[in-house]
Amino acid sequence: MNENRKSTIVKEILYWKENRLLPEQYCNYLLTLYTEGNRPVEKNKQRIASLKSHFPNIAIFLLIPIFIFVIYFTELSFILQMALGGIFIIAGLLAVFYFSRKGISFQVPLIVSALIFLLLSVEGASVLAPNRDGILYIICAANCLLWIFTGWKLKLLYFCLAGILGAAIIIISIFV
Repeated sequence: MNENRKSTIVKEILYWKENRLLPEQYCNYLLTLYTEGNRPVEKNKQRIASLKSHFPNIAIFLLIPIFIFVIYFTELSFILQMALGGIFIIAGLLAVFYFSRKGISFQVPLIVSALIFLLLSVEGASVLAPNRDGILYIICAANCLLWIFTGWKLKLLYFCLAGILGAAIIIISIFV
């Protein structure tokens, strides 16, 4: 049977399956028969699989705006804000370990954890030592060193570059 005719039949069977004109088992049988076992993945299933694979990263990434909202737009006490930030960091790091064990890309939870740690440490420094720029510089430099070390240890170039760039910006801001 020629390929054009086969593809027309396959499209028609997919239409029947999608609109439930035939039972799913019959459609699957006919699809297997006409595609000779090489049935293409359906678009909806690809989209759902794509969403399922990206959902954990999206959920982890949403911790950043939630944390910023908690820090800057609520009247929670300082201790509660820091505790919530610590919980978010721990959740991000647990996601890093879980993703790495499952073979999923762990970069998004790692970046989120690093950014929340930076925000948490800067907020802590600004509340505990207001108007003391030296302490803020030290804390930011420590974050940059942590990023450089993490990038070196995990062989993530962008973490090393972010740490080096951050340290350079700190040095420039001190002397300018």
